[in-house]
Amino acid sequence: MILELTDQQKAFQQQIAAFALEHVAPRAAAIDEGGQFPLDLVEAAARQGLMGVTIARAWGGGGLDYVSYALAIEELARASAVISVIAAVNNSLVAEPLEKFGTDAQKEAWLRRLASGECLGAFALSEEHAGSDAANQQTVARLDNEGYVLNGRKVWVANAEAAEVAIVFATTHPAATTAGRIAGRSISAFIVPLDTPGLTRVVTADSLGVRGLGCMDLELNDVRVDADALLGGAGEGFHIAMWALDGGRVAIAAQALGVGRAAMREALNYAKHREAFGQPIANYQAIQWMLADVATDLEGARMLTMKAADSRQRQARPTADASMAKLFASEAAHRAADKAMQILASKGYRRGSVVERLFRDVRATEIYQGTSEVQRMVIAEHILA
Repeated sequence: MILELTDQQKAFQQQIAAFALEHVAPRAAAIDEGGQFPLDLVEAAARQGLMGVTIARAWGGGGLDYVSYALAIEELARASAVISVIAAVNNSLVAEPLEKFGTDAQKEAWLRRLASGECLGAFALSEEHAGSDAANQQTVARLDNEGYVLNGRKVWVANAEAAEVAIVFATTHPAATTAGRIAGRSISAFIVPLDTPGLTRVVTADSLGVRGLGCMDLELNDVRVDADALLGGAGEGFHIAMWALDGGRVAIAAQALGVGRAAMREALNYAKHREAFGQPIANYQAIQWMLADVATDLEGARMLTMKAADSRQRQARPTADASMAKLFASEAAHRAADKAMQILASKGYRRGSVVERLFRDVRATEIYQGTSEVQRMVIAEHILA
């Protein structure tokens, strides 16, 4: 079995690694400290083709495969988890479902602009009572003679601060049976410009990590959209959301891997240069075993992530592979950041250190786009089927 990247994949990885090192890494600490959305860096990333990596060239994208995309997200995350998530949301959760399920008119209106980075997209699925239970949508879309009227509130919408458009999920049959709700049959997806009258962006509470992600809540009060704003068919929203999350979870696995690699780099560098009792601490077995465990964890995460990325390219629904990759990579990266902090000790624990930021950032990968517990539910359902 040969597990090797193609020349094109290697070249793209090197291109993004160089961009991330030169332009993103020097800004990572300031982005975290200020919590401000880094619009200029997002625009620079768009010029590197990072806003529509897998989208067809005809629609303004890079036309690359999913492994190339995962590699790019990983390299961005090594420099800044924030930039990697902004790109992943625009790619996996907005541009990709629009390309797959959108009409030609919808693509003409939005896809080329999203894929080229001319505008940014957001994904509005989560609600106060619809996180892990994503089918429990309380936002309602009512159909009348002029289109749909949306009412509800979406929470923790990444990119919302700077986005021009969002895919908003709402129930179109609020009186649906419990079985219908669980299956998601009553949910539809809508393409909603964020300057639509009645839609208000609301500042959310500050977060522990990935600060600067532009997360906001969206309040929808009699937000009117035309019938052609419906993405896919009525009642297909839950399927669209789950399809998008398959790709999103591959991207989160890649993000976690990048953060884990950054933590490993910090730990290795410190262990080689920090001396205790007359020698580098890397000479002590206690440190060596921590480094060995981290290296093994991250190599396992890499294999699962690359497998999931390849599956996304080849399969209609690589749900189990994506969940396995996200589950293992996020927890492995968390362990890597934890061990790095232990190795650096007080220097890692200090507010403002690289490892402290990585430790906070990586924690989110075990939560968003499905917690680790949700991933285990998904995997169990697959293996028990």
